[in-house]
Amino acid sequence: MRNEDHADGPIASAAGLNFFYGEKQALVDINLDIARGLATALIGPSGCGKSTFLRCLNRMNDLVDGSRVEGTLTLDGEDINAPGVDVIDLRRRVGMVFQKPNPFPKSIYENVVYGLRIAGVRGRAELDAACEHSLRRSALWDEVKDRLRESAMGLSGGQHQRLCIARAVAVKPEIILMDEPCSALDPRSTVKIEDLISELKGDYTIVIVTHNMQQAARVSDRTAFFYEGKLMEEGETKKLFTTPVRKETEDYLTGRFG
Repeated sequence: MRNEDHADGPIASAAGLNFFYGEKQALVDINLDIARGLATALIGPSGCGKSTFLRCLNRMNDLVDGSRVEGTLTLDGEDINAPGVDVIDLRRRVGMVFQKPNPFPKSIYENVVYGLRIAGVRGRAELDAACEHSLRRSALWDEVKDRLRESAMGLSGGQHQRLCIARAVAVKPEIILMDEPCSALDPRSTVKIEDLISELKGDYTIVIVTHNMQQAARVSDRTAFFYEGKLMEEGETKKLFTTPVRKETEDYLTGRFG
């Protein structure tokens, strides 16, 4: 799963990263290391650049007309924006869970193994094993093991989000990106997703965008605070929340703006 040559260093690093949507600059000179095997929360007010940065990590922003990136962003030491990079492979290595759960109108089983089928895996035993493993990792197996051939559309919202996490896990990514994964969920489902993040980190690197300060404090090891397209501060979550260095960070955390 991981590149052993880089096992001790950060899994991803941004250096002098600038990002533009047409004429509008969304990220300004971002320098940030993503720690391997930990959960990093990206926080900040709406429109501050945190989701844009998240989407830079698997080049989802490529899908936006007129977007462009400057500077470097590496995964295991390799520039992901370099010519010749296989974007499909990048998105296998850097999976994504969106704000609104997006299950496919297929069976639960086919949702989980979708990425494996795309990658050319055909063996039933391998697909079955991956399906069970991924559903167990996403704390969904016991709820759906007798319904694998039924449509995924019949699941609840919280189950949909865990199914999307299982789909991301199935292809054995190095990083799982989560963009406000609990914002559309009820409190009970939110607790399950947060517990899941705690269980998955270590085996995977998690990067989560959240507006919920309490959630960031609960699930993340490190936190990065974005403001007006700039990275204002980054560090160990407990330290950043209790003794922030920047006044902007303190003002945001205490609710003076945002």
